[in-house]
Amino acid sequence: MAKPNYQFEKRQREQQKKQKKLEKAQRKTQPAQTEQSSASSPIQSPSTD
Repeated sequence: MAKPNYQFEKRQREQQKKQKKLEKAQRKTQPAQTEQSSASSPIQSPSTD
């Protein structure tokens, strides 16, 4: 029977955590960028009241 490779499993978990952190950071920066562009677009388009 093969022994479990705990170092490999730990490294995989750490990589997954790091990836999640990066994705979360990207999600935080992306909405700020989209808000700026979307905020300027309603000003440019005339409203029909």
